[in-house]
Amino acid sequence: MIPVYLLLSIAFVGIVFFALSGHKAEIGKINVWFNSVSLFATIWLAINVLNNGTILSADKAFLIDSFNVYLIVLTAFVGLTTSIFSNPYMAHEKELGKLTDKRLKLYYSMYQGFMLAMYLVLTTNNMGVMWVGMEAATLATVLLVSLYRTPESIEAAWKYFILCGVGIAQALFGTILLYYAAVQIGDGENALLWSELFQHASQLNPEVLQIAFVFMLIGYGTKIGLVPLHNWLPDAHSEGPTPMSAVLSGLLLNDALYAVVRNKMLVDGATHSDMAGHLMMGFGLLSFLVGALFLHRQKDIKRLFSYSSIEHMGLMTFAFGVGGALATFAALLHMTVHSLTKSAIFVTVGHATQVAGTQRMDKIRGLIKTQPKIGWGLLIGTISIAGFPPFGVFTSEFLVLLATMHSYPWLTLPLLLGIGIAFAGLFRHIQPMVYGEKPEGQQPVKANLLPVIIHLALVLWLGLAIPGFLAHWFSQATFLISGSSPL
Repeated sequence: MIPVYLLLSIAFVGIVFFALSGHKAEIGKINVWFNSVSLFATIWLAINVLNNGTILSADKAFLIDSFNVYLIVLTAFVGLTTSIFSNPYMAHEKELGKLTDKRLKLYYSMYQGFMLAMYLVLTTNNMGVMWVGMEAATLATVLLVSLYRTPESIEAAWKYFILCGVGIAQALFGTILLYYAAVQIGDGENALLWSELFQHASQLNPEVLQIAFVFMLIGYGTKIGLVPLHNWLPDAHSEGPTPMSAVLSGLLLNDALYAVVRNKMLVDGATHSDMAGHLMMGFGLLSFLVGALFLHRQKDIKRLFSYSSIEHMGLMTFAFGVGGALATFAALLHMTVHSLTKSAIFVTVGHATQVAGTQRMDKIRGLIKTQPKIGWGLLIGTISIAGFPPFGVFTSEFLVLLATMHSYPWLTLPLLLGIGIAFAGLFRHIQPMVYGEKPEGQQPVKANLLPVIIHLALVLWLGLAIPGFLAHWFSQATFLISGSSPL
């Protein structure tokens, strides 16, 4: 468990360090180094799991298995690449006078605070500590959303805080009900340990577990951005700094869905029914269709891609709800490719808004003429997230469609309709921004597009061929979640 302790310690040290020194000139590069060490720790951890299987700490406080280990590595990887992007981006924001030294310290300190909360959610074996981690992530991102201190950003931060606060309170009540069911069959001290709950799931009171899951789905579903609990997400994305949007879409939403799936596994074991899966399918399909429709109404580029995140998180929730080996494998793959693609898109979006000086899509024009790398990055990223072959998003969506045709064929048409609507909604806005007439005086900005190149190359690779070790992880996680293997 040394890599886990190292991972959590590095992020905690980062919080303190940047709170004291976050205004220095080279602070962006130091943030990259902090996240590089974190990625090293996660790779070390992944190798241990690959060689030894599930790892449980001596005090049972931490559990690393095939489900969470790849999410831990993905979190550290996106955290690193986003920090590479945020270095020139935040320096440019400071040059424009949008940030003071004090706010820059707050940004880098809360960046590490957010990463610490995400690592805690993924590594803990305690369902109560998982809730604490999600609440800590909420508090960290509230401060990031309000970083610019404009009336709009403060309003978005309060909206985020209130809606997610109410939601996370529902998840707390669900956790209390889970504890109540657990103490009836065992030791109260270990009642919230997931490893113990999963082992004795068949003995848990099914009625209590069903009620608990409803609260869990509403609570954590608010963080996922499921409709109708999604209203905070577009505002938070549009008003906060763009690097925060990248990690929100790429990491926070995944971790909230991870919490729901962990609870679904307990409910399935206790009830031996599809109750939890049907609820996830309903909320997921509704979110998928609403997100696709609302893409057509957007005027702000960051809000556009936030609704794209709602659409894709809905599809993942739906896939986990369908259950079975193929749908679960597809959902795990989609979590990965969506995180990589969406964080890459927000990198290009951040630089595009700096080039144009606005987030209004009708004012962003001629990117491919002003700064070709940004224009091509935004275009290829949009092609990927829209599900064009041979990118990985196409592969995962195709697998979801196959699983739906097998289990619920009558739902295939709404899925195809949603994919078509989303495609049209994205490209009606992106085409003029990339190929439109370049405004007079529009100049390129200092940009680091290495994260975009790396992310989109990985998504292309995953669309063409999934590496053996990753296929093994997905297969093992699929077996853990659904009880059957796709391979």
